[in-house]
Amino acid sequence: MFASIFFVLWFFTPAGFANLAAFISGKIKVLKKLNYPVDCYIKFHGKRVLGSHKTIRGFIVAIVVGVVICYIQTVLYHTFSGIRALVWLNYDMVNPVIFGALLGFGALTGDAVKSFFKRQAGIQPGMSWFPFDQVDYIIGGVILSLFYIHLSIVDYVVLFIVWFLVHPLMTFLGYFFKLRRRPL
Repeated sequence: MFASIFFVLWFFTPAGFANLAAFISGKIKVLKKLNYPVDCYIKFHGKRVLGSHKTIRGFIVAIVVGVVICYIQTVLYHTFSGIRALVWLNYDMVNPVIFGALLGFGALTGDAVKSFFKRQAGIQPGMSWFPFDQVDYIIGGVILSLFYIHLSIVDYVVLFIVWFLVHPLMTFLGYFFKLRRRPL
């Protein structure tokens, strides 16, 4: 079971970090120039499609971070035999630019789709919408990764459970470090 948990943590780390990086990028003043909303202020039924928190900046940063993390994983995979023993995906066959970009873009796309429904339901940005806030990036990242890599159903189930549990922990850490207003 440890090997399975390690594998899904490893496999999906580019998406997890991409999701986190998009959030943190909003705190970096140098990136404010890219702070244009993805929905271009378009409204649907009188409400913003996605809202001001889904920005070009977030998507760009998420894709870049997804690629960088995937590249680092590829180097680590080739450097350490212990990682190769626990990761049953052959990283000799993985292009870190393609895979990292798919995971990063997928994580943010899942979050954006959820934001559409959240706005239409009248839930304010920053307010919790359990369980959708915890699964949006997982669903988006998995769907887009399917264009490149296929895992077993068991791996996807373990991935979903593990990353569903990781999300509240990361959210609480963001609150602890005063990056978020609410602990969950």
